[in-house]
Amino acid sequence: MSLSKPPPPPSTSHLAIPPASTPSPSSSATSPSSTPHSAAPPPPSPVKISMQEHFAINVCPGPILPIPQISDFFPRFHDYPCTPPPPREKKILKEETFNGEMGGGFKDGERRGENDGDREEVFDSDDDDTYLGTLEFSLLFDQENNCLHCTIHKAKGLKAMDSNGLADPYVKLHLLPGASKANKLRTKTLKNTLNPVWNETLVYHGITGADMTTKTLRLCVCDMDRLGRNEFIGEVRVALKKLKEGESKRYNMGLERIAQNKETNNQLVEQGAVVAEEERGRILVSLCYNTEKGCLLVGIIRCAHLAAMDSNGYSDPFVKIILQPDMGKKSKYKTSVKKKTLNPEFNEEFSYEVTLDQLAKKTLEISVWDYDLGMSNDFIGGVELGINASGQRLRHWFECLKNKGKKVEYWHTLTQQGAPSSDKPD
Repeated sequence: MSLSKPPPPPSTSHLAIPPASTPSPSSSATSPSSTPHSAAPPPPSPVKISMQEHFAINVCPGPILPIPQISDFFPRFHDYPCTPPPPREKKILKEETFNGEMGGGFKDGERRGENDGDREEVFDSDDDDTYLGTLEFSLLFDQENNCLHCTIHKAKGLKAMDSNGLADPYVKLHLLPGASKANKLRTKTLKNTLNPVWNETLVYHGITGADMTTKTLRLCVCDMDRLGRNEFIGEVRVALKKLKEGESKRYNMGLERIAQNKETNNQLVEQGAVVAEEERGRILVSLCYNTEKGCLLVGIIRCAHLAAMDSNGYSDPFVKIILQPDMGKKSKYKTSVKKKTLNPEFNEEFSYEVTLDQLAKKTLEISVWDYDLGMSNDFIGGVELGINASGQRLRHWFECLKNKGKKVEYWHTLTQQGAPSSDKPD
């Protein structure tokens, strides 16, 4: 005797289909998928991620970048030709927040690319302007002695240039236009400091009032590197026409990096044409006629901003003087040779026994030469003083004849006067 099981209770699922009032052929032939148990969605399949994505979760908020392989750095593992992998761009993790959302509140690819370019320009300008430091110095123009005194006091907050977070700074000076080794001055180097104190005075000799109206002083702060090239930190420029004679003016200026463009170069060329004669240099000469001994005393004091004649950028200058018409060997003199300099200081004096009446008819020829061992000496420049001269050279000669017993000093610009037909002097 078999017992039949009672029918199962109706399902309480909300997806169950309510029973129809009247049976119909279509309802009796329902598919198995219409049953309450088969209507539930299938369980989700497990998400599969790679190991690279697994380690990138909660670490890199940006897009996942490919990891460089060792074969990217060794082209021999590739089939030639091969291209190097593109550089990895540095992403800025923290961005501005708008509406409480990270990423600037913009849609992807809308304005984020434009802001990235602006941000990089700001960073570059900060690096060039804000973090270079300041330089404190003072200038004094002594018109009586034709000297420009430049006192470098100190610098503050210089940009770190070495791996230890410090620098080995020094200051070098140039006169523009025409920056060269002839008008270059330099302070001493201070080690491992970003706030150096020099208190050092550098002097430019042979600076006239005309130079003060056309010249510009450039002060560069550099970092000395023993193993490589010295690194440029920043510079300041001062127009000398703003400096009054006899007045010491103190400056405290921020360093900057001035980019040379075509307009400034054209201006330098135009200004350089005015001072083209000064490229050979200048010489300081003193004249004095001694009435007691009946002789002319010629003093060769110093030269400034001489032209470089050697391959090392310097010269080995000496000065030759001749009183014309020629009086024999007694009319020719030479100074000593100063090695490797463009601003030599001689302080040597020579005498010519000649009466005052004869001196008025003579001409003093002064020439500057570069000494070369075993080769012919190179002519740098010269100047002639006498009755046939003109301008400041004639004025110097007249003042010597008028003020007997008084030493008269003048700076003269070297020109092509006195240049021989050949480079070899007598």
